[in-house]
Amino acid sequence: MTHEGGTIYRLDVSGTLHKADLEPWQRVLATEAAHLGSIRLLVVLRNFNGWSDSSDWTDMEFYQTHGHRIERIAIVGDAQWREQALMFIGAGLRPAVVDFFVPGALSQARHWLEH
Repeated sequence: MTHEGGTIYRLDVSGTLHKADLEPWQRVLATEAAHLGSIRLLVVLRNFNGWSDSSDWTDMEFYQTHGHRIERIAIVGDAQWREQALMFIGAGLRPAVVDFFVPGALSQARHWLEH
């Protein structure tokens, strides 16, 4: 995870995503959101293979405790992951506005996050 400036944080995800992979990010994001009041996320899926098969994904503690502090989420990835990524991130179920962008639109995703 990298701080892109202001309230924007970038998460680069590759390979197969496991719940344990998210936990360090969630701790940092919770701390930053508490300090800044709210944050915006840029999630970049590169060489992404999907999510692990695990019952760990049912743990919603981070979402329930800190979800209201996330203003916008831009996901950049191959179009094949669009529906699954939007469902995974809870688009339409969380207060944050979420949008999906293809890899060639990374600068557009950044611009969308900033406004």
